[in-house]
Amino acid sequence: ITTCAFTGALFLIYMPYYIPEMGDGETVIPAFYVICFLVILTASYSSTDIKYVKFLSVGSTLVFFALIIGMWINAGMSGGEFVDTVSLVGGYFGNIHKFVIPLTEYHEFYLFWWFAWSIMIGQFVSRFVGGLKTWQLLASLLVFPSIPLGLWFSVLYYYHLNGIGTAGFPNWAMTIVGIVFVINSFDSLIRLYTDNLNFTTERFGTVSYVLANAIGLFVLTLLFQSQWLQIQWVGTIVIGIYLLALGYMFFVKRRHLHGLDGNANIPAE
Repeated sequence: ITTCAFTGALFLIYMPYYIPEMGDGETVIPAFYVICFLVILTASYSSTDIKYVKFLSVGSTLVFFALIIGMWINAGMSGGEFVDTVSLVGGYFGNIHKFVIPLTEYHEFYLFWWFAWSIMIGQFVSRFVGGLKTWQLLASLLVFPSIPLGLWFSVLYYYHLNGIGTAGFPNWAMTIVGIVFVINSFDSLIRLYTDNLNFTTERFGTVSYVLANAIGLFVLTLLFQSQWLQIQWVGTIVIGIYLLALGYMFFVKRRHLHGLDGNANIPAE
């Protein structure tokens, strides 16, 4: 739940930079708190039904591709210029050692954040990967999502190279797509942790469910934004949970691990 709220905190903290038309471009003004709460409220309601979650998942992908095409057209980018910038993506892998080392506080922050996310992502993915081979799962998680990201940053790099501004409609379009992504991220994770806690609409009713999630997540978002909570703390707890789980598997349930076969059949107790 705290990891989910951290997404809201990042959204709130960086909103002034993405909507410079509101405020001074640096300060989190009251309007941004309202927008953040409404986003969390929308995601809380969306999580009440899996059909909304699926709709947003597909919808966010489509609007992202639409944004890429729209930004391409707005820049007047030719096909050859697009190929030239896309080809530069390969340079990232040739210089990846410069991004990996030396390890800094930047790396530390993201490593703890990824650890914090990993439990939820693992649970979420495990619900939808039945029958996939390992290489197919790897492609689904890393290869296919990287394609639209590569296209997106290739277009943005063209803006950078040619000094093309994004003020006005392009900036608002990016903001709207970003909000859709945040809602989609929230509703998927809300759906996951409420199922784990048996905090469902069937048990407590839709209104109580939506308000409890929205208010609880917004309060945690404010705690992160004010530095009362740190994502590094959450990541450390997750690492501890992993160590305990591994210890339990290898020292308490070791005989079950020996009984695993290629079909993941586990011997009965």
